[in-house]
Amino acid sequence: MTTIKFGTDGWRGRIAEEYTFDNVRCCTQGFANFLHTEGLAEKGVVIGYDKRFQAEFFAATAAEVMAANGIHVWLTETATPTPTISYAVVDKQAAGAINITASHNPPWDCGFKVRDVNGGAIPPHDLKKIEAEIPGITAVKTTKLEAAKKQGLVEIFDAAPAYIAQLNRLVDIEAIKEAGFTILVDCMWGNGAGWFPRLLAGGKTTVKEVHNERNPIFPYMTRPEPIPPNVDHGLSFAQEAGADVVIINDGDADRVGFGDENGNFMDQLRVYGLMGYYLLEVRGERGPIVKTVSTTKMLNKLGKLYDVPVHETGVGFKYIAPKMVEVDALIGGEESGGYAFQGHVPERDGILAGLFMLDMMMKTGKKPSELLAALFDKVGAHFYNRIDTYFDAERKAEIQNNVASARPDTIGGLKVTEIVTIDGHQFVMEDGGWLLVRFSGTEPVIRVYCETTYEDKVQAILEDGMKLAGLR
Repeated sequence: MTTIKFGTDGWRGRIAEEYTFDNVRCCTQGFANFLHTEGLAEKGVVIGYDKRFQAEFFAATAAEVMAANGIHVWLTETATPTPTISYAVVDKQAAGAINITASHNPPWDCGFKVRDVNGGAIPPHDLKKIEAEIPGITAVKTTKLEAAKKQGLVEIFDAAPAYIAQLNRLVDIEAIKEAGFTILVDCMWGNGAGWFPRLLAGGKTTVKEVHNERNPIFPYMTRPEPIPPNVDHGLSFAQEAGADVVIINDGDADRVGFGDENGNFMDQLRVYGLMGYYLLEVRGERGPIVKTVSTTKMLNKLGKLYDVPVHETGVGFKYIAPKMVEVDALIGGEESGGYAFQGHVPERDGILAGLFMLDMMMKTGKKPSELLAALFDKVGAHFYNRIDTYFDAERKAEIQNNVASARPDTIGGLKVTEIVTIDGHQFVMEDGGWLLVRFSGTEPVIRVYCETTYEDKVQAILEDGMKLAGLR
């Protein structure tokens, strides 16, 4: 048996090596034990999955274990977006969810995500409890799926109708249908396929999709993550399609990226700034903002302009979701293109974020590039990039020590004014920009990120970050 360690949202591993049917059974038994211990088992769980290799069979395996533990299961009838699964938890008043997905990981991985009663990420202290409950295979209870269905313990259901009704409560979809937009959607071979055509059919707006079939090797991209270079092939169709905007969902559709009317990628920090601008300026709403330490300082500037508090957390929705619930946040999000919204579930929703971008375009009459210019008029231009580097496990302690002991006076020629250690090490610079060096919570990857108001300093800042980590 593999030693299973929960990172961000749960556990991920390489299919057939660590990620096996027996290990999925063990994970599920651990979650079942946790629900019984917490007195939540009688509420039942939702189980869904993405389009990765064997995902539907891993989901069925999890359902068999839950049923054998006397826990009712609502099992999605098909591959279903993560936000739809999360909303189903609320709709069914369930104890939580299991989602068989590795989200944006490489094609050889699969994952076991868990969700709480709010449909959001489970906080770190409870993830540790679940992990501690994971037994060996001999302690796992299981049954046959067909038998569990006959007993009423497993119910196959369609999560879409309740979720679509919720979307219609949050945004005027009928108005977007009549706006006459031409929209290109890159589905990244994942769960977002078919959703925007379904939501926006019947009006003047047209939707064209690319990469909308199931293909778990994810051609034309290294992984289904909505950032360059993975988005490049999809964006190449934008001008041919005459697209007003490009919406790019990751493999499980909880994250989103965008291309403007010229097919240029809009980085995820700028998009988070636009989402804040949309809610505060265009919709006139007010409420706290929750952001990870790895995302844009434009939100801090918007917070001051509109007199709303901004809370910074560690990286991952396991920190964002509990904080959103605690402060009733207007919006919560992270650098990876995941945004969650008030009045919904405290979970990334790449479909709702796409609809909000369309609504912002409709309400303002502006194209995406013009919206970005309007944001910069408020907070100034900001520039971002990051470098991801795989590392050998034996070097982790060395890299950690290099970063922890670093006390640079300047980075990229800018004076360092503060070091923040909420998650990794963030070096704040004189322009309000920052360099962050931290380890991924899901892969053997070290990430070096920066945001600055100086476009010509981005690469120099990143190079200095690589040097202080000992990677150059």
